[in-house]
Formats: sequence, structure tokens, C-alpha cells
Amino acid sequence: MAINALSILIPTYNDECVMLVDDLRQQAEQAGIVFEILVGDDGSTDTNVIEKNRKIGHWSHCHYLIQIQNIGRAAIRNFLAKEAHYDWLLFIDSDMSMVRDNYLSTYLAMEGADVVDGGVTIGGDPEALRGNLRYRYEKASEQEHTTEIRQKHPYHDFHTANFLIRRDLMLAHPFDERFRYYGYEDVLFGKQLRQNKIYITHIDNPLGFSIFEENTQFILKTEEGLQTLHRFQSDLRGYSRLLTLVEGIHLPVILSLIRCWHKLFGQWERKNLCGPHPSLRLFKLYKLGYYLNI
Repeated sequence: MAINALSILIPTYNDECVMLVDDLRQQAEQAGIVFEILVGDDGSTDTNVIEKNRKIGHWSHCHYLIQIQNIGRAAIRNFLAKEAHYDWLLFIDSDMSMVRDNYLSTYLAMEGADVVDGGVTIGGDPEALRGNLRYRYEKASEQEHTTEIRQKHPYHDFHTANFLIRRDLMLAHPFDERFRYYGYEDVLFGKQLRQNKIYITHIDNPLGFSIFEENTQFILKTEEGLQTLHRFQSDLRGYSRLLTLVEGIHLPVILSLIRCWHKLFGQWERKNLCGPHPSLRLFKLYKLGYYLNI
């Protein structure tokens, strides 16, 4: 028996998602299901984006819900789950894009699973984006997140950009609202699902990711994520490669050398990463040094 009623939930912050919602709306109508699309604006500050997204609220079955203040990445998802009316929730990040005409129908055939992660595919023009650090990082990591690899490590490789979940499970195991800033709320959610013996099914049903911030903004987001990782390191132990790497370095002198290197050369590394020819190797070293110096 297929899913015949669906709440599509899109948290957003300063992202225009009119085309994404329109594509989803058309696929839902073609599938002939009962549906709603709730876009939760978490206190966006870009008035141009807000005005463009207001169009969403004029379409049938679509709602644009604006938070006056930013409540955080975890809380906005919990809010949308509570606002939803149907038994199945499809969470989609607002910077995703449609790449398949059968995207929704693939999910609608998944009843019987509790949580389903569809994955993400990296788009964009390689030539135009060769100097973009986010693009290069995501593209280099893409082969580490194939359906087969994700299914081998279902809880460690869970992401919130594109997943289906039963509403009762979501309400019983909400996102941890201590995670207000960038990073790792999805990692802890995966851990919580494992602790509660809720299985995650990984399938090949991706959305596209092709919006890449410029290098300086990506470095700022990365630093914010590392601050989050440091704050919640005890909760995330065993679920972060960086934490595993740090905890695997048993010689204090090596940790001291890495800290010293970052203090001496971190700004030089950062200049490279924010420039037109960023190095992925330097990016890895910069993240390790930055984390150890928090």
C-alpha cells in the first residue's frame, strides 16, 4: 500500500525556494495524493527573498510560515513537524533542487519503512566553479555518500536535506533544540534514531545541490560548525570523523604541534581557502587546527 497523504516540510533561512516548491507541487498533483507544503522561514533577514517566497502562500495546499525571530535549525524542523497534518513527513532543505520527475512517486511507494534518506547529487558547472571551495569539497566527497555506502553506515551517514519519516516517530524523537547554529543537528538525530532502534533505509532518490556560497562565507560556516562540534563533542563521539581523528592522536606532543602550526600559519591557510585557488588538503588541515584551538 502506497503513501496517499504527505506533508512536505521545507525549513528556510534567506533562501528563495519558489521553484523548488512549484516542482514539488506539480509532482504531488500529478500523483493524485492529499498533500501540503509548509515552508518555515526561520527569521530571514533578506527582505527580497521574503517577498519572493511570499508567492508560495498564494498556491493551493502551500503555506509560507514566517518566524519573527530565528529559533534555530533544530527548532524550525520540530515546529514544522508539529504544524503538519498528515502521517508522513518529507523534509527538504530549501537550497535543494529537483532532478527527477519520479522523485515524489519513489517516496510514495516506500510505506513500510520508518525513515528513508534519498541522498543528494552535486550539480553545477565544474569549469565555472573550479575556484569554489564548497563545490570542490562537496564534489570530492560525493563518492563517499553513494546509496551503497550510506546503507552500510545508515546512522553515521544520515542527512536532513532530503528524508522521509513517519510523523509519530518525528514527534516522539524530535531534533535536539540545543543545536541552534550551523552543523551536526542531523548527526545527533541519526544517533538518536539508532539508540531508539529506528531503522533508516537509504535509497537512490536524490535532490540536487548546486547553490554554493562564496569561499569566505563557507569558511565562516565551517568555523561555526566546528564550534558546534566542540560544544557537543561528548554527544557526537563516534559520529564525527574529525572527533575520531583527534581522539586517535594519543601523543600530546603531536596535538601541541598541530595547535602551534595553526597559530602560526592558520591565517595564511585561511587566506588561501578564501581566495580563488583553494586547496582541499589545506582545508582539512585548517579544520583540524581550528578545532584544536577552540
